[in-house]
Amino acid sequence: MPSENHLDKNSVILSPSYRLPIFIIFIGLLLLTTPFHPWPTIVISSFGFFLLLQSFTLKLKFTKDDLIVMQLGNELRRFPFKNWIAWRIILPQLPGFLYFREEASPHLLPILFEVNSLKEQLKLRVKDLEIEKAV
Repeated sequence: MPSENHLDKNSVILSPSYRLPIFIIFIGLLLLTTPFHPWPTIVISSFGFFLLLQSFTLKLKFTKDDLIVMQLGNELRRFPFKNWIAWRIILPQLPGFLYFREEASPHLLPILFEVNSLKEQLKLRVKDLEIEKAV
């Protein structure tokens, strides 16, 4: 399966990744072995199933000027790159998070998309705003 669906030269929709929801569901199921079961399993696995549903319905679309969050083909939110101050992918080797800060507010999104394609698109569009790891 290709990592990206190319719409045109300047517009890309990322393919979904199910790593984070499956990881959370797995952690929830592991909690069945604790003396507190089934409540932690129910709560954590329910959150994992919610994220799994989101990974099927949400899409990230990169255009020349914006990051667009879409759900079932409808635009939910648009983040113009001109308003971005910084970004970073947190825990990319695990199912991680995308942190980015706009002039108005910070955002933390679970990565429900293929992480390498996400990083590639961010570097292509806002490379100079990446927060580098401290050595």
